[in-house]
Amino acid sequence: MGIIGVGVVLVDSDGRILLGERIKSGEEPSWCLPGGAVEPGESFEAAAVRELAEETGIHDAVRPLVTAVIVDSHEGTARVTAAVAMTAGRTAARVTEPEVFASWQWFAPEQLPEPLFPATAQVLTSASGGWRYPIGDR
Repeated sequence: MGIIGVGVVLVDSDGRILLGERIKSGEEPSWCLPGGAVEPGESFEAAAVRELAEETGIHDAVRPLVTAVIVDSHEGTARVTAAVAMTAGRTAARVTEPEVFASWQWFAPEQLPEPLFPATAQVLTSASGGWRYPIGDR
């Protein structure tokens, strides 16, 4: 059995990364990238766009780009997670899943909050700077 997911590294024009204050029942509070499971037949990029919209209400982020694919194992289950970098549009993030997230906030890469959700920490570490995705023209 395996799990395939995406972590969305959304970067704004100031180079900051969007993180959610994760408060899911049964878990320790932490900070998390938007993301989730890839559905059958869905590309990493399409899953990233969908998950970002579902979790934050953001529909205008652009240029999804897979920057890393991480394969690991947790409690005997294989996990594949794709880091997908995207450039933020003009829509502000909002809490659409209050049972999972208390807030969405922007952080400079050198000032990330702690603790990071384990998968988020792994994506940001393994993306080898992919979260520094160039902004450029939209």
